[in-house]
Amino acid sequence: MTAGRHVTRCLVAGIVALLPLGGAVLTVVWLEDALSGPWRDWLGWYFPGLGLLLAFAATYLVGLFVTTFVGRWLWRRTDRLLESLPLLGTLYQSLKEVLGYDSRKERFFRGVVAVPADGGHEIGFVTGEAKGPGGVPCVLVFVPSAPNPTNGRLLLVDPAQLVKLDVRTADALRALVSLGKTPLSGGDA
Repeated sequence: MTAGRHVTRCLVAGIVALLPLGGAVLTVVWLEDALSGPWRDWLGWYFPGLGLLLAFAATYLVGLFVTTFVGRWLWRRTDRLLESLPLLGTLYQSLKEVLGYDSRKERFFRGVVAVPADGGHEIGFVTGEAKGPGGVPCVLVFVPSAPNPTNGRLLLVDPAQLVKLDVRTADALRALVSLGKTPLSGGDA
């Protein structure tokens, strides 16, 4: 092996090894700057990671609060208030529905199904019913793209072709975004 090939091979291997690490470091640095930037100069003292630490602590404290009796009651009232706001309420409700956190009957996705495709199955989300060709009752299924589930296609499918999955919508979306690295876990759709 020549010296040039050796150097090239080692440089490429180094880049491949460092890219994920560099991406992770840049993400953490960006997050830290975004979280601590507005108040860092005002505080008077600061150490690297303080923004992430405070965000983690705040998230934990909110979680701790909403798991108490009073916290659940207050969160339900806040939830209803947010839903009643003119523009923000619609966005808030849509995000809850898409992420699968809405338990009402008229939620955005009614369930997670497996749709036959090319010798396998694709994950799909039932959005409603409609009449198909010849007036046959069909199911509307949104089949999202991975890793970006906001893109996809809407299919009109015979209900007999679908396999209902015992998976929560949020878990199915998480599996799609992670390209299957996060396994589908059972739960109520």
